[in-house]
Amino acid sequence: MRKVCSFLLLMFVVLAAHAQIQDPVKFKTELKTLSDTEGEIIFTGTIDRGWHVYSTDLGDGGPISATFNVDKMTGAELVGKLKPVGKEVSTFDKLFEMKVRYFENTAQFVQKIKFTAGTYDMDGYLEYGACDDESCLPPTQVPFHFSGKAEGDFSKEAVAAPQSGTQPAPQQATVKTVTDTASVATIGGADGTTGINVSDGEIDLWKPVINELQSLGEEHSQDDMSWIYIFITGFLGGLLALFTPCVWPIIPMTVSFFLKRSKDKKKGIRDAWTYGASIVVIYVTLGLAITAIFGASALNALSTNAVFNILFCLMLIVFAASFFGAFEITLPSKWSNAVDSKAESTGGLISIFLMAFTLSLVSFSCTGPIIGFLLVQVSTTGSVVAPAIGMLGFAIALALPFTLFALFPSWLKSMPKSGGWMNVIKVTLGFLELAFALKFLSVADLAYGWRILDRETFLALWIVIFALLGFYLLGKIKFPHDDDSNKIGVTRFFMALVSLAFAVYMVPGLWGAPLKAVSAFAPPMKTQDFNLYTNEVHAKFDDYDLGMEYARLHNKPVMLDFTGYGCVNCRKMELAVWTDPTVSKIINDDYVLITLYVDNKTPLTKPVKIVENGTERTLRTVGDKWSYLQRVKFGANAQPFYVLLDNEGKPLNKSYAYNEDIPKYIEFLRTGLENYRK
Repeated sequence: MRKVCSFLLLMFVVLAAHAQIQDPVKFKTELKTLSDTEGEIIFTGTIDRGWHVYSTDLGDGGPISATFNVDKMTGAELVGKLKPVGKEVSTFDKLFEMKVRYFENTAQFVQKIKFTAGTYDMDGYLEYGACDDESCLPPTQVPFHFSGKAEGDFSKEAVAAPQSGTQPAPQQATVKTVTDTASVATIGGADGTTGINVSDGEIDLWKPVINELQSLGEEHSQDDMSWIYIFITGFLGGLLALFTPCVWPIIPMTVSFFLKRSKDKKKGIRDAWTYGASIVVIYVTLGLAITAIFGASALNALSTNAVFNILFCLMLIVFAASFFGAFEITLPSKWSNAVDSKAESTGGLISIFLMAFTLSLVSFSCTGPIIGFLLVQVSTTGSVVAPAIGMLGFAIALALPFTLFALFPSWLKSMPKSGGWMNVIKVTLGFLELAFALKFLSVADLAYGWRILDRETFLALWIVIFALLGFYLLGKIKFPHDDDSNKIGVTRFFMALVSLAFAVYMVPGLWGAPLKAVSAFAPPMKTQDFNLYTNEVHAKFDDYDLGMEYARLHNKPVMLDFTGYGCVNCRKMELAVWTDPTVSKIINDDYVLITLYVDNKTPLTKPVKIVENGTERTLRTVGDKWSYLQRVKFGANAQPFYVLLDNEGKPLNKSYAYNEDIPKYIEFLRTGLENYRK
C-alpha cells in the first residue's frame, strides 16, 4: 500500500510539473500516393474546443502562418505551395489590423510532391501557430519522415536528378536545412544542466526551476466574465425598456387585469407570474433563433466582419433617428390585432402566453432599437450562446415589475406617472446608439484601410455626441416629442453632468492620452497621427543571456516577458496594463526587462538538436530557442507569460499570465522586488 501511495505521489508531482504545458492541437501525418509519379503529404490536426490554428500565407505583422519546411528531400520535389483544406474562418483581426484565416475543431494541410527517382527519402516538418482567447502557443513543428520506392519509370529522370544531398525546392516553398554538425543537448542531464547556453561562470541560467516556481503558487488567467457581462448588459437594457412610453403605462393595466379577472388572489398572482415567465420564454427563444439562423461560426465571424459591421452601424443610426423622433418603427398592426383576438378567444396558459406576445409586438417601437443594439453587441462577442443569455437578462428585467406589482398591489399607487421624462430616456438612448454606431464603423474602416475614422477622428465625434447629450439634458436642445417645460430635475442635471464630464475626459485623447475607459471602443493608438504620450515600456534586452549578464553587473532583478508577434493578448497587456504609470515606473526603474519573442524567425547561427522528453528536436530559429527556454526552465508554453528572476535565474514570485487587473499586476511586481531585497 505504501508503494502504491508513493507511486501516486510521484505521478502527481510529475503531472504538476507539466501542468502549464498545453497541447491543444494533435496532428497526424501521412503520405498518400496519387499516381506512379505523384503524391501528397497530408497533415490532419484535431483542435481542442476554444483553440484555432492559423492558415497559410497570412503575411507579415500578423499571427504565425502554417508553412511546409524541408530538411532533406531526395528522389522527389515539391509541386506548388502548402494548401489548406477544409472550412476556414476568415475574419478581420482588430489588434493585428489585418484579415486572418484559421481553422477550428479540425485542420488539414496538403503538400503535393512529384517523385523524380525510383527511391525517395524525405525529412521535414510542418510549422503552425495556435491561439485561444487568452494565450498563444509558440511556433509548433510537426516532423515527418518518408522513404520508399516509387512505382513509376524514372530511367530518364534519374539521370538528371541529383544523387545525394538536398533537393532544391521550388521558389514557392519554404526550405530550411539542418547541418550534420549540429550540437545535441539533453534536458535534465545528470549534473542538472541542459547542455545549452550555460553561462561562463558556475551558474547555469537555463537550469529548470519548475518546482520552485510552482511552490510559489500559480497565477491563472483571469476568469471569463463575458457571460455575466452579457447578462448584466441585457438586464440593464430591459430596465431601460421599462421606462419607455410603450411599456411603462401598460404595467398597471396588465397587473390590475390579472388581479381583477379572478376572485382568487392566489390565482391572479399565479397568472402574473405566468405572464412574466412567458415574456422570458419569448425573448430567450428570440435569442436562440438568432444562433440557429446564423450558426455558431457565423456569430464568431460577426465580431470583425467588415460587411456586417457596416450593416450594424447603419441599423443603429436608423434606431437613433427613430428615438430622436424622426419616425417610428412599428410592426404591422394586423400582427398584434391577430394575436390579441386569439388571446381573447382562448383560455388558460395559452391565453396568458398570447397576451405576453401581444405586449412584445405592441412595445416593439420602443424595445426594438434596444433589442437590436443588444443583439448586435452580444453577437459580436463571438459567443454562440450570447444572444440567448442577453435576451434572458432583458426579459427578466422586463418581466420583473409585472410579477412584483402582482405580489404587492399597493406599490402601484407609488408608480411615477407617465410624462415627458420617458421621451428624455428615449432621446438619451438615441445618443448612445449613435455613439456605438461609430464603434462598428471603426471596425469596417480598419478592415478596408479607408483611414477615415482614425483614433482622433473617432474621439472628436464621441466628444461632440456626449457634449450634445449633456446640452440636451440641460434643456438647451429640443427634439420633436419633447415638452416645453424649462424645468430641469435633479436626476436630469446629474446625468448632464456625467455626460459633459465624459466628453471633457476624452479631450486629452486627441493628443495621445491612452483613455483606458474607452480603449475597448476607440481605434488602436497606432492610427493616431498626433501623439504626445510617451509613458511606454520598452525592453532593455531581447536576449536572455545578455540581459541576465547586465542584471548581474548592475545588481537588479529581471522580468522575463515571453511574448510573440502573433500574440493578441500580449498586446492587450502592453496597452492596458503596462501603460499604467505605476506599472511602467516599476518595470523601467526597478527591473531589467527582457522580452523574448517565441515566434522570432531569425535563424540561429547554427541549428541545435535537443532531446526533449525522449524525442529529438531541432532548434532552428531564435524563437525556437526562447520557446525551448520557456518549456525547459519554467514548464510553460503559452503566451503571455511573465516571470520575475534574481541574478542566478531563480524565481522571485509566482508566474503571471493574461490578466488585465492592474492592482494585481502591481502586487506581482512589488512582491518580486521585496523577495529580491530579502
